[in-house]
Amino acid sequence: MTVNEEMGKDLDDVCCLLQTALIGRSMLILLDDVWEQDIVDRFTKLYDNDCRYLVTTRDEAIYEIAEAEKVEISKDDIKEISKEILLYHSLLSVEELPPVAEVLLDRCGHHPLTVAVMGKALRKETRVEKWDKAISNLSTYATCAPGPVSYVNEKDVESTLTIFGSFEYSLEAMPENSRSFFMVLAAISWEEPVPEACLESIWSALLQNSLFSLVVSKLVEGSLIIKLEDQLLYHMHDMVSLYLENKTNDAVRTLLSESISDCAALVAPWLFVFGKECVKGPAEQKIRSFFSQLEFMEIEILLGSTTQALMTCRSISDFEASRLGFSKILGPRIAEIISVGSPDLIFAIIKAITVIFFQADYINLAQSLETAGSIDKLIDLLGVCEDTSTVANFSYVLAKISEHVDATIADEILSRIPMDRIAGLLSPENELWHESVFTTLASMTKVGKLKAVETMIESGVDKKLLVLLGNGSEISQHHAIVMLKTFCELGAPLQGCMGPAVLIHLPWHARISLERFVLFDQSVPPSPKPQQFDVILHKIRQRDSKEIIEAIQGLLPLAERAKDSTVQDLLLGSNLFGRLSLLLQCREVESNQNQVRSQTAFLVMKLACTGGEPYVHRFLELNIVHDLIGMMQCNIDELQDSAYYALHQIVFAKGGSLVLQRFLQLGTIEKLVNLLDCKSLKTKDLAMQLLVDIAVVGTKPCIERMLASHVVEKLVALEKAGEPFGGAVSRYIQGLNMCKNVQSAERAVMKQHILRKVRSAVRGHKLEASLVASVEYCIAEGSQGASSSGRKKK
Repeated sequence: MTVNEEMGKDLDDVCCLLQTALIGRSMLILLDDVWEQDIVDRFTKLYDNDCRYLVTTRDEAIYEIAEAEKVEISKDDIKEISKEILLYHSLLSVEELPPVAEVLLDRCGHHPLTVAVMGKALRKETRVEKWDKAISNLSTYATCAPGPVSYVNEKDVESTLTIFGSFEYSLEAMPENSRSFFMVLAAISWEEPVPEACLESIWSALLQNSLFSLVVSKLVEGSLIIKLEDQLLYHMHDMVSLYLENKTNDAVRTLLSESISDCAALVAPWLFVFGKECVKGPAEQKIRSFFSQLEFMEIEILLGSTTQALMTCRSISDFEASRLGFSKILGPRIAEIISVGSPDLIFAIIKAITVIFFQADYINLAQSLETAGSIDKLIDLLGVCEDTSTVANFSYVLAKISEHVDATIADEILSRIPMDRIAGLLSPENELWHESVFTTLASMTKVGKLKAVETMIESGVDKKLLVLLGNGSEISQHHAIVMLKTFCELGAPLQGCMGPAVLIHLPWHARISLERFVLFDQSVPPSPKPQQFDVILHKIRQRDSKEIIEAIQGLLPLAERAKDSTVQDLLLGSNLFGRLSLLLQCREVESNQNQVRSQTAFLVMKLACTGGEPYVHRFLELNIVHDLIGMMQCNIDELQDSAYYALHQIVFAKGGSLVLQRFLQLGTIEKLVNLLDCKSLKTKDLAMQLLVDIAVVGTKPCIERMLASHVVEKLVALEKAGEPFGGAVSRYIQGLNMCKNVQSAERAVMKQHILRKVRSAVRGHKLEASLVASVEYCIAEGSQGASSSGRKKK
């Protein structure tokens, strides 16, 4: 198992996770290269499991505290292992290995890393004089090497210096450009793998002529950095990182102080995100200096580098911390830069805002722009934009700003957004822009209400949405349904374009979602009088299933009008919901229990779908939602389906956010994820569908909770098991693509996090290539809208 990045580094948290994960499990756990006694002690205190531990260490105190069986590797074993390592990395056979190799191994202390580094430095070298020189140089470098920092055990200082000497020898054999590049990597924090784009930007700042790929491959060959298999990520051995520890200041000086200004602008954001803690401060100061001096070219480079660095963050927590830092730097300067900046610089700022700014940031942005009088300049620039990505980004930002300015300015913004061009971006072939456009439309409807919707309809937006329902991707269909529902709720006259003749040709899920908005059934009888309702309540309280079912049928017309204030008062003022809870639990029913439970779930679904938040709130008060989750786990297909469809409508209903909040409070999300491990295929399938639903409507905490509960690993396990779970991970990612409650930049980071989890979980399995490829395709398909910001403007 792996520890989720979002958990942080707190050892107590990790131990709590392990305690939960290992209950009832039987496995061999390897604790490799342990130096702290507390680590082993904590593992031995984990209970309710049948696990065994294999600990490797060079500290005898670890063995003493653990009271474990000791297996000591003999000196002969160590010599044999180190010789095999040397043969492997030098690409020599036993016969080709010079006799002096034994002396080299002794000088290396038979340390695996040292032997590997020296072996690669002597690759295919059979001349004895070269090996003699290597031994001599290693001794010299070890003597001159900087001493290790204080946390290295004193008795290992000599060994550490020898390792450092091997690094020096390896670097000496490399070209100058490889050496200089390696030295500036001291500015990077290597606690977690670093993206290749970060290293390439640092390489570019050195203004070297050779290819980055050739230089980085030299460092990989020399064991100075490690490329993770099948990933554009690099890692560094702890001893190599330790070797670079006292070279950090030199690296910062080279990259930020001594490089030319545009190179410093290129690399500063990467150091702000991926640099050591002591490097982030100087990087921030450099970024602020560019803004304070209004160096336009450098600012434009810096903004592009900032968005790229943010999009390569490994976790949401890292992304949020870095994004917030950039927002605090950029926010106070935007109004001034827009007032005096060139159009190209303003285009770059607008593109960066779409990644860096979240909802709360737009409040301050709107106020500062309004005070500086810069909104008019943005509106005028929007009118002359020719490039599609620039139009989409400008419209997106201005629509967001309109939510936080006075009505006059908001009306001016909405009237100037080129709705004809926005409508054109909604065609199925323009999926690249759909996410940005739907967000723009949502902001416009929030501010302009029916007036904004009427403008959209005049530009043909409603017809474009209907085309998407028939021919668009699943993600675009989802957003189109949401937008058309919003139009209907605001009172837009859509009956003409969404009558029965149109609806009948739509996909079934779109038809079901929309028909109650535009085909109001006038044949539904008026609300019954209280006396009639009392008769229905009397029936539903009986133990006879026939009377209960008749009562439920009598309540369905009321459920169709659940939003009506009179009906709402009648239903919510009764004890109906307590009775529904008992019926779902199959209590106080004499016969036909399954039919009663199924009919009850259907009534609950109708009440949630039509009545919304007041009814959902009552469902939560009486634990009806969790009754449905329990019913979803029974072994009767009809009941399981009824329970799932009711839950589906509840989480998508107005008030569904209340359900998700309760799920977070009670740990329900973790329980749903654990259902993916149950024996019942039907329960697994429905749990998977409900988790996808939660991904669609959930908030960032909901999605983070699912990821922390190992939902991806469990979905991969289902795919490994075969049908009917093929495509489980892709379905989950598609749900995430539809989620409106996370920013596109956050979603991109989440999806890369999911991809890493998939690669790790499926490695070595026969499905590895096909599953990784399908997930990569799904991620790329859902990220097209976000990628638009990377296109060059005109």
